Amino acid sequence: CGIRGGKMLDFFTIFSKGGIVLWCFQGAGVTESFTGPVNALIRSVILQERSGNNSYTHEALSLKYKLDNEFELIFVVGFQKILTLTYVDKFIDDIQLHFRDRYKNDLEQKGALKLIQNNFDFDDDFKMLLREAEESSKARSHATMRTFKESEKSQKTVKSMIETKGGEKVKEPGGKKNKNTKKEGNHSKSPKPQKPKEKQMRVWDMGGSSTKEYAIVTKNLACLALRFTMNHCLALFVDFSSKKAGGFGGMFGMLKGLVGSKSLTREDMESVLEKMREHLIAKNVAADISSQLCDSVAKKLEGKVMGTFTTVASTVKQALQDSLVQILQPKRRVDILRDVMEAQSQRRPFVITFCGVNGVGKSTNLAKISFWLIENGFTVLIAACDTFRAGAVEQLRTHQRRLNSLHPPQQHGGRPVVQLYEKGYGKDAAGIAMEAIAYARNQAFDVVLVDTAGRMQDNAPLMTALAKLIAVNMPDLVLFVGEALVGNEAVDQLVKFNQALADHSMSDKPRLIDGIVLTKFDTIDDKVGAAISMTYITGQPIVFVGTGQTYNDLRSLNARAVVSALMKA
Repeated sequence: CGIRGGKMLDFFTIFSKGGIVLWCFQGAGVTESFTGPVNALIRSVILQERSGNNSYTHEALSLKYKLDNEFELIFVVGFQKILTLTYVDKFIDDIQLHFRDRYKNDLEQKGALKLIQNNFDFDDDFKMLLREAEESSKARSHATMRTFKESEKSQKTVKSMIETKGGEKVKEPGGKKNKNTKKEGNHSKSPKPQKPKEKQMRVWDMGGSSTKEYAIVTKNLACLALRFTMNHCLALFVDFSSKKAGGFGGMFGMLKGLVGSKSLTREDMESVLEKMREHLIAKNVAADISSQLCDSVAKKLEGKVMGTFTTVASTVKQALQDSLVQILQPKRRVDILRDVMEAQSQRRPFVITFCGVNGVGKSTNLAKISFWLIENGFTVLIAACDTFRAGAVEQLRTHQRRLNSLHPPQQHGGRPVVQLYEKGYGKDAAGIAMEAIAYARNQAFDVVLVDTAGRMQDNAPLMTALAKLIAVNMPDLVLFVGEALVGNEAVDQLVKFNQALADHSMSDKPRLIDGIVLTKFDTIDDKVGAAISMTYITGQPIVFVGTGQTYNDLRSLNARAVVSALMKA
């Protein structure tokens, strides 16, 4: 690491997207390594395509980061969360520009070995920029407000604020308005369109500049015109060839602005991203998530150098597609069969709790997962912990009978493969779940599936009861069951379910939602946006997808197929 110093910042590090640390700084008195917070940032934000917001919180630290897409670099600064450092955003921009300018030749040499061999001695530059940033921040904070007498407004009189045609300041005699003057003034007013012309003339007026300066401006304008003409011709060529090949189609067909070997800016992508955002909302992605995704793509592409024959639309579309696939592919794999076998080796049942709002299909999909587990050779105990809804216990008993008829006890040594543990209605759900788990351990059941009552995310008493059930019984897996039909509501449901579990947990590290079961997936055609919204909010995978009304209609999610449907015009 580099220098030690600085009273406010805990650390600052610059590393490549390949993971090579080029330079770092650690604050005076900071003993803890910054690898933990930086690794958390990489795992939770950069790898998960969540870089729309440039800040991240890890325990007691606030992290600010900036991506440099041209040289594939990441700049990260960390400081205590309780501090309000107003200069950090500008400071990290200054560091990026200074580092790029100083080591441009070294950074242009591609390859990890080249970066490792280079010595980036950035200590003195960092000290200087940090000192400047802190001093400018202090100067701003100590600036005193001007008194009214010191301000420009105090110098103005009422008469000076009255303006008539020609810019002359006049006052009507006796303070009365002359109707004739008013009419004449209206007819003789200069038309409004002429004002912008005056401004344009001021812009192009060189203010008495020399002939040489004028020639430079003329030359630049000529180059700009030539470049525009060439790009326009290339655009016509690409447009003609794409039409012959069948075109791009849909929302991307009209977005073919060429960028001719230059760095992409936010302005270049703005119109494409707006179309992209509207397209995602139309496909049932929550509006907030759509905006965050587009911001993330913009940050990912900003500064990237484009090829001559590459369109902005195709580049943005490909980047968004890659981001969506990355989001849907879980950062951790949920392998229920492997986990059940591991629990078997420990002589205990594997416990799965199902939760969600009313009417999404918790009991039905619990029965489908029971069938899937039985097909894989496991025995299942269903705990009827929905003691609120009339008919909930009878529904589970019907599923138990049907599943046992599909797998008769005679084929399994005379023992039913599915049993129902129920205590009727009006009882404490957490207590029933605890008894069911103890019964399953004694009777050597492989899996316990806990069915809970449907509850709206705003119902505080029921959310507290769910948090208690999970905190007391500590299930191996908490699955949120949600509909594929919802849009913005999916975000609200998941955020509040997770918040309730965190608020009412008795542990320092509360159990939150571990995975998602997405139901009614066969009813939505290509409006698959709910899958993106739910996964983006929780960061947890979609474990199962319900695709029909029979026990076999349970599938794992194919991320690429979902993204293909989502991007289809």
